[in-house]
Amino acid sequence: MPSNESTPMRNPWTKKNPMMSMWLSAANKAMGSARGQATAAAKRQAAATQADATRSVLDFWTGGTAKPAAKRKARR
Repeated sequence: MPSNESTPMRNPWTKKNPMMSMWLSAANKAMGSARGQATAAAKRQAAATQADATRSVLDFWTGGTAKPAAKRKARR
């Protein structure tokens, strides 16, 4: 019979756990989806902000957008 000193005790923390593996895979999938949505929203917001800034600069240098001339009422 082998003694306890010759066979090292296995570390229970390194043993594979299928339930933990499935849980982590699902969590990783959910976080990846959330990260993608957050990135897309940030890109949309940056594009909108840049478009607004460009419009403001253009309005400043061109004198702004003047109101269109009022249409004359047609005589009947």
